[in-house]
Amino acid sequence: MDEFMQAAIDEARLGLAEGGVPIGSVLVHNGTILGRGHNRRVQKGSAILHGETDALEHAGRQPAARYRESVLYTTLSPCAMCSGAILLYGIPRVVVGENRTFMGEEELLRSRGVQVEVLQNEQCISLMRTFIAEKPELWNEDIGV
Repeated sequence: MDEFMQAAIDEARLGLAEGGVPIGSVLVHNGTILGRGHNRRVQKGSAILHGETDALEHAGRQPAARYRESVLYTTLSPCAMCSGAILLYGIPRVVVGENRTFMGEEELLRSRGVQVEVLQNEQCISLMRTFIAEKPELWNEDIGV
């Protein structure tokens, strides 16, 4: 498996161990992780700390050109909020662990020129299926249902 997707999965597992939603993400530039994060809405009482936004937050301020040369790895298809951040910063490529448990805004991203690659990684699928079955109320809160 790609080392960066593995890093995103490690972040998802960390989030689950902390009592949160198991979604992880890393922002990579030229083979170096700039920022890593996981969904911390529960842990921080946050409305917006999804895996992708947490990774961007941990990357800190970056020059615009660096975002345009980066790849975002995420264990789950990005929601509308996270897709908006991807578009805002011009991130050209997103590698998605899986979209079977949740289909985010992949078509929006593609329509705006973002290359979206979906792996259907079994670890990602299993993490989310188990979580959704065990904590459906928390999951629905996370996706705004």
